Amino acid sequence: YLLTGWYRHTFRMHGERLLGLSFGIIDSTDYLDENAYANDEFTQFMNEVFVNSKQSFLPSYDAGGAVEWHSGHWSIRGVVMNIGKNDDDNEYNFLGATVGYATDNSLGEGNYRLTVTTTNDEFSDKNGSGEERLLATVLSFDQQLGEHLGAFTRLGWQDDDAAVTYETLVSGGLDVKGGLWGRSGDNIGAGFAWLDGGNLDVDETYVFETYYRAVIGDHFAVTADVQWMSDEYTSGGDDAEGWILGLRAASEF
Repeated sequence: YLLTGWYRHTFRMHGERLLGLSFGIIDSTDYLDENAYANDEFTQFMNEVFVNSKQSFLPSYDAGGAVEWHSGHWSIRGVVMNIGKNDDDNEYNFLGATVGYATDNSLGEGNYRLTVTTTNDEFSDKNGSGEERLLATVLSFDQQLGEHLGAFTRLGWQDDDAAVTYETLVSGGLDVKGGLWGRSGDNIGAGFAWLDGGNLDVDETYVFETYYRAVIGDHFAVTADVQWMSDEYTSGGDDAEGWILGLRAASEF
């Protein structure tokens, strides 16, 4: 299977302005809802709630196009995709945009982004008797706090006209660089997330995750990971709670 295959051209305009255009088989997460400390399942958190917002329903590996505009501290990215099939067996269109502001202040580099995503009305409502669109808004912030510390947060909301598992997301955490203990390539991450249920069976979900990533040589890293998750249900049945221990090895070259 070909996951992505695209063509991109960048126009360099007056000053520091850049305009990039891409089209082909793309992944919307390459352009939307980025975060310096919680966005990569191969080098950062393993739980998907810390990779991208659960409210953003960001599609991957399908036909579409993207536009990127950068001017100084500001950036705008937009994505349009046609998705072959959703869980309701319907073809649908996806549209998303991110407006970002990047800063480099006395604390270090920071990024502040607003992402809005939507679809056409090809998703079942909670009763299964009609079709609605999806609509979501996410705020994603990351900020260095000196040489060795960084922090992130995501705040997300999703419209519940369609059948959705979660309506609200609040997550945040810290990143600690290994330079504090003489291992400049290593880092520790810790994050906590709360998700408020939508109009299906889940009432609330809580997630905690922490990991230590050790870099070995120029191309190899090993991550030890601990997660705790808890699901509470609206039906009054037994809630689910448990610990997950993980070990990840990744080679990049």
